[in-house]
Amino acid sequence: MCGIIGYTGKKEAEEIMLDALEVLEYRGYDSAGIAVCGSDGGVQIRKCAGRVKDLRSLCERVKVSGACGIGHTRWATHGGVSDENAHPHMFGNVTVIHNGIIENYKRLIGKYDLQEKLQSQTDSEVVAAVLEHFYNGDPYAAIRKTVLKLKGTFALGIMFGDIPDTVFAVRNVSPIVIARAEEGSMMASDVTVLGQYSKEYFVLPEFHVAVLKKEGIELYDMSGEAVEPQWLTVSWDVNRSSKGGYPFYMEKEIMEQPEVIWETIEPRIKNGLPDLESDGIPDSLLKECSHICVVACGTAMHAGLVGKALMQSLVKMHMDVELASEFMYTDSLVDEKTLVIAISQSGETIDTLEALKYAKKNGAKTLAIVNVKGASIARESEHVIYTNAGPEIAVASTKAYTTQLAVLYLLTGRMAYVRGIFDEAKTKEFTAELMRVPAVMQEVLDRREEIHYIARSILNAKDVFMIGRGLDYSILLEGSLKLKEISYIHSEAYASGELKHGTIALITEDTPVVAVITQDKVQSKEFSNIKEVQSRGAEVILFMKESYRLDQDAAWDSVFKLPEMRDEFMVMPVSAALQLLAYYVSLDKGLDVDKPRNLAKVVTVE
Repeated sequence: MCGIIGYTGKKEAEEIMLDALEVLEYRGYDSAGIAVCGSDGGVQIRKCAGRVKDLRSLCERVKVSGACGIGHTRWATHGGVSDENAHPHMFGNVTVIHNGIIENYKRLIGKYDLQEKLQSQTDSEVVAAVLEHFYNGDPYAAIRKTVLKLKGTFALGIMFGDIPDTVFAVRNVSPIVIARAEEGSMMASDVTVLGQYSKEYFVLPEFHVAVLKKEGIELYDMSGEAVEPQWLTVSWDVNRSSKGGYPFYMEKEIMEQPEVIWETIEPRIKNGLPDLESDGIPDSLLKECSHICVVACGTAMHAGLVGKALMQSLVKMHMDVELASEFMYTDSLVDEKTLVIAISQSGETIDTLEALKYAKKNGAKTLAIVNVKGASIARESEHVIYTNAGPEIAVASTKAYTTQLAVLYLLTGRMAYVRGIFDEAKTKEFTAELMRVPAVMQEVLDRREEIHYIARSILNAKDVFMIGRGLDYSILLEGSLKLKEISYIHSEAYASGELKHGTIALITEDTPVVAVITQDKVQSKEFSNIKEVQSRGAEVILFMKESYRLDQDAAWDSVFKLPEMRDEFMVMPVSAALQLLAYYVSLDKGLDVDKPRNLAKVVTVE
């Protein structure tokens, strides 16, 4: 969580860091701050509670000058939202920004007698104080001694007041990426912000010290030995990190889905068949496992549930989907015959990373589905498939989710083929339908104003229920999450057959119900369940296949007819429709669609 930026070069640092923090604000937006080091070594700090725009206003009133600095946008963990708790933190000659959690900060306060010396309630200021304790002019020694004392996760950007024009970085678990550009040397919590300056970057290895200077970047291990960075290349168009004329990133990212899904699937289809050879995925990995387990959180977990339905119905393969945060604590049964699939947009989700490590310890084969090259989960996994979604800035995931689904379809098709469940003809039919997905989703997006009109019917609702069966229920779990995330309406998804086992007691004429019907084998049962809530006075918003027929059309409040696909692919057009529904509700309520309260996009703390 938290966004961090560091810069040193020939240009004024203030504007570069403020622009970067605005891009990184999806990682946290409780408070923000920058520290700028002048050529004489003096460090000036500007920070405040609130958004980056508030920090920018502060800096316009009281400017800071210098070509070297560090900046931070915060998601609060230790200490409330206040100016004092905002980063950077200065202690003596040391200035620090921090992403992560220092678990033993209280013990460090006692050990180094800091009780009366700290100005904030954060664990991060404690790091600055310990660095100052060890600093005697040798920055490497101070950093090495300090990190050995820290228990927890950390990505640190550090400046020493007597070492001008230099930024130091070190990390454990929490990510840092580093780039060299014409503007100078830069570090950040993720690559999105660096793409406009450089196409070349490297992920800072854990427990290594990076030294950013105007003339270049140096990298050392903890023994002080120089290390050659492993450079990576930004693979997405830099324009994808801008709003592109849309009022919010979320709308832009919803509209990008046909393009990025195509870019995810097209290179992985050869001769009409799913082909994962370019990803280094051997067929043996898919043939020899007897059990699949997905570990993921939130939206990524919902993608896993769709994958489970596909694998079990088409491949007849047993598949579990586990909440990554609970995986290690529920004695999950994985072994050498298990394929564990870790799904994460950022590739840095700490719960998923720790679950992946646990699975490897138990002998499981591992495969990661992530969106960011070189991310921690990608490096930890034996195999990885990148989703090609490009940067996703809005906190509520859209295109990252549907590209994860696209990869799961590819895996399903390939596994069915290599295990002999599908013959070549049937596999090609499956693949051809997958290749239709971008065009079908575009049909839904082109009719977005219809969904905007429908969204007005739930604008003032306090509660919304969503009902469906089978794959419809799986996609509604994600649709419900989207609505509650960005509109703050209480929303719950239910398998519609379960309504009569308790939930129907909550259905009233003031409770709108969103229903999805796209599965032929259960459509009659789903219509019956809808009649049950209508008889209790509920207004129903219905998303259904366009070929289905309604009795007494006038009796229906709102109906959106979805373009036809095979049943198992209908989750894709439905997902676009439900994303738009949530988006327009939030937009019309006047909320900040991209930055919902209390949330951050990249969860790097447990």
